[in-house]
Amino acid sequence: MAAVNPSMAVARFCLIASAVLWSLGSVFMRLLIEPLGWGLDEPRLSPLLIAFYRGIFGGLVVLALVRRADMRFRPAMAGMVVAFTLMSGMYLSALGLGPAANAIFLQNTAPLWVFVLAVLFLGERGDRRGWQTVLIGAAGAIVIVVGNWPRDLPPEEQRLQILLLFMGLGSGVVYALVVLFLRALRELAPAWLVAWNLLGTAVTLGLFVLVKDGPEAFLTWIGTPSSAQLAVLAIFGSVQMALPYWLFTRGLRTATPQEAAIITLIEPLLNPIWAFLITPEKDTPTVWMLTGGGLILFALVWRYLPGADRDRSPGARKPDPISDAQ
Repeated sequence: MAAVNPSMAVARFCLIASAVLWSLGSVFMRLLIEPLGWGLDEPRLSPLLIAFYRGIFGGLVVLALVRRADMRFRPAMAGMVVAFTLMSGMYLSALGLGPAANAIFLQNTAPLWVFVLAVLFLGERGDRRGWQTVLIGAAGAIVIVVGNWPRDLPPEEQRLQILLLFMGLGSGVVYALVVLFLRALRELAPAWLVAWNLLGTAVTLGLFVLVKDGPEAFLTWIGTPSSAQLAVLAIFGSVQMALPYWLFTRGLRTATPQEAAIITLIEPLLNPIWAFLITPEKDTPTVWMLTGGGLILFALVWRYLPGADRDRSPGARKPDPISDAQ
């Protein structure tokens, strides 16, 4: 029996809840990499190892929710897993090795890429207010990144920052692909799709390390975390990844990818707050962050102002070929 799509109100609630839980990513990363006195930063875990274990724990939690009847395969799922793995690796690398704001807000250029990709490949045409919203949100992200960009660094550190810039931006582009894949596969059970993404990420990263470094190095790599770190990684995977992606995928059964991308701009607003609560000496908001965050908040308010729907005309959106084919 096909799953019943949620109402628009429930779909929007799912998207908001997913954004709040996603925003906890910086909390878990700082617990695992910052010397906070809890001993969770030793031994040192690489961003790829964190992504590996986060995928395993989160994927197993979600897989337990999947019914046998929901275990169906579509060729597009392979592309979805590849995109999700790239997104996770680039984002956690940028988040773990550089300023958190850069990674967070560069990934949140995804709404703009969703619009562009939907127009190019799905035949969609965003309404005027939607385009204005993502452009304002993208401007806010740019203000935050540029304003907080480290200056006067040695050449080696400058090259690292450039690499992290492209990682953050690349994670935003690939995140948009993940959104479109989830939308295209929305007839499948959300838990099944999330389990594929998370476990697929772990398998792909594990194979990458195994082939690159050999079996002995691979075993050493996966044996690095302490028992306390494994406990944090288990919570990281289930609470910050599994649950929000299930909610997000469920929301996409009714909401469009454009609206989902706009609503989840809540995430970069909350991330700096959590970071400040953990390391206030390092993450006190700057005027650039407050200005950029204000632009993102304004974008959300602008999108849902009363009368927003009047900006749409009967011809403002082309039919979605994927939806019409189902």
